[in-house]
Amino acid sequence: MRETLSGGRHGAGSPLRGRVAVVTGAARGIGAALARNLSESGMHVALLGREEASLRATAATLPHRSACFEADVTDDAVLRSAARYVEERLGPASVVAANAGIAVGGPFADTAADLWQRVIDVNLTGSANTARAFLPHLTRTRGYFLQVASTAALGSAPMMSAYCASKAGVESFALALRGEVEPDGVAVGIAYVHWTGTDMVSGIDDHPVLRALRRHQPGFARRVRSPEQVAAWLAEGIARRSPSVYAPPWLRWCQPLRPLFPAVVARIARRELRTRTRAELAADVGVLGAGGLADWHAHRHPGHRGGG
Repeated sequence: MRETLSGGRHGAGSPLRGRVAVVTGAARGIGAALARNLSESGMHVALLGREEASLRATAATLPHRSACFEADVTDDAVLRSAARYVEERLGPASVVAANAGIAVGGPFADTAADLWQRVIDVNLTGSANTARAFLPHLTRTRGYFLQVASTAALGSAPMMSAYCASKAGVESFALALRGEVEPDGVAVGIAYVHWTGTDMVSGIDDHPVLRALRRHQPGFARRVRSPEQVAAWLAEGIARRSPSVYAPPWLRWCQPLRPLFPAVVARIARRELRTRTRAELAADVGVLGAGGLADWHAHRHPGHRGGG
């Protein structure tokens, strides 16, 4: 557990100016881009994540005051320490974005049980731990909790069972939490994120079934958006305290079609699975992206200090 603090000035005129935001999974990808966007809006941002060196590098680019806290979101005690640290250094959080997430690709039967469980622990339990640690802040500030989900919550894809289960779980968790904390003035939003140009997506393209599912989507739906563009949509939702944030915005029109997705996905998946042998599919099992690999390595080797 390491802590750093940096400072700066910028972002006059933003409705978020001067408030405190917490972003988990902020070492890279969407989390890092969201931290930059919120800081440019005038917020003081606390960056939480696994990779200390990457957190420090991101924090060094922020125009406003920021704090870094290296934390495993599956560790409730560490997150409580992070909440105390954030309040001491920056003040109570008005915005908390539960963005930390990892993914594993490959057949369920060939995925090691501990690896499958790790995805659930980080994505689902980690989000709940984040909410638990920072709800006292949000209650005092009448703040906003943003749960980053995925289109995986709208329709599950074969070869991604742990990821899809976790994202469906965080959607359900956020909906339940919303009803509980609304009387306290805390708003809860759910972000539905589609193809984004992170290292996780580049790993997905290595899996034939997932690549086929993407290939059969309409052209506009196959487009990969940059983390910066996705972060801009998320930041806009945060500023509006939106109950649902769609990245890209056309995803809102997919909600009424959710009952159709399982049949469509199953049909495409069956066709692709028949062209592959069991050995070929099993060879594709693995953690997707550098961020997921960093978490898995730190989880398996807790005494090791690394990052980047």
